[in-house]
Amino acid sequence: MQTRFRWATIVLIVVLIVINYIDRSAVSYAVQPLQQEFGISTAQYGIISSAFAIGYMVFAFLSGPLVDKYGPRKVLLVAITIFSIATALVPLAGGFVGLLLIRIILGAGEAPAFPAATRTVSRWLPRAERGFALALIGGVAVSGSLLIAGPVLTNLIGVVGWRGMFWVMAVLGIAWAAVAIGLLRNTPSESPRVNEAERAFIAAGQDIEESENRSGGVDWRSLLTNRNLWIVAVGYFSWGFMFWGFMYWLPQFLSTSYGLSIKAVGAFSIAPWAAGVVGALVGGFLVDRVYRRTQSIRSRFTIMGCALLLSGASLIPVFVDPTLTVALVFISLGVGFGFVTGGIWWVASIDAEPGQPGSAAGFADAAFALAGIVAPAVMGFIVSSTGTFTSGFVVMSALAAIGALLMLFATREPARRETPTRSVEEV
Repeated sequence: MQTRFRWATIVLIVVLIVINYIDRSAVSYAVQPLQQEFGISTAQYGIISSAFAIGYMVFAFLSGPLVDKYGPRKVLLVAITIFSIATALVPLAGGFVGLLLIRIILGAGEAPAFPAATRTVSRWLPRAERGFALALIGGVAVSGSLLIAGPVLTNLIGVVGWRGMFWVMAVLGIAWAAVAIGLLRNTPSESPRVNEAERAFIAAGQDIEESENRSGGVDWRSLLTNRNLWIVAVGYFSWGFMFWGFMYWLPQFLSTSYGLSIKAVGAFSIAPWAAGVVGALVGGFLVDRVYRRTQSIRSRFTIMGCALLLSGASLIPVFVDPTLTVALVFISLGVGFGFVTGGIWWVASIDAEPGQPGSAAGFADAAFALAGIVAPAVMGFIVSSTGTFTSGFVVMSALAAIGALLMLFATREPARRETPTRSVEEV
């Protein structure tokens, strides 16, 4: 009988991403005590927030090659130790400079998560199961963590104080590392919990490059001249602009445009991220189902292109008739359609560079992180200069359309080398 330990590995990665996203958002729930304790101004807090994205962008790009060379297990154990220590040091920062450095380190420590997750999925799952798994990792875990971060962190502050909140999150990270030492392996062949039947099933659905599990230096020429990978990066930046724009500015949009209280803003802000959970699950199911029927890698881009087009179009009613009901419904639709792509970016990264999936994922993730730097600044400039969010929504729609058109019309079906097929009975 075939074991199914590959899914225990995926669950472990999902938990890591949830911890990752809650950790990075924790500082936003301790703004007032941090400002009072360390004399941080609002402008300095904005710089501190951006510092995370800068550290993340740089090390997302650099960590991909490290993941391909040393394997996800070693890189993730080092990474979660770094970002857990950085989280624990926040209450001890002492001032603006200390917080700035800690946030950069936190971004650097969290950057390897998705490149490592992508390589793990490429080595642990056959091609036909990756869409759902990466939807859980890149979609449900991300949007779900944003849903639960507020209640989890505010309740922690109520129980153990704002300092204790950071320390509890740091302990959770170290606890994950302790579990991962026992369970996480780079490949199924390294795990004693995977039997031969499961290994044969996984290998039968992989390319030769994936089954070889090679490690070593990065083939930069292959990476930087990969047409599909560049389109993934541009598309991910397009979706990232909308994601980061709403993550940082949605509460202020609701409060300033409609005069909502903080409590009401919190309640209304749930809807878009809940739609994101649904969209991510739909995307994961759809991409696997379509691939099983068509065996076409370009089908991934078709799904992402259609989803991005619908996401951008969903925002049009928001700047045409911006009532509260219209805004809430159509922003939720925009985020929901956007999250249909949530895990497929990583599937497409694997498909583009199956021999070095960590490096490919790091390349795409750096583009997403760049959007995390650009979007808040552009939205802030638009709001301060025009007094409304309308032009910001127009930019979101335009970028989504550009990314969608590239994926629908500019991608190519790559050549593949399939592994020699072996039936389970032959093992």
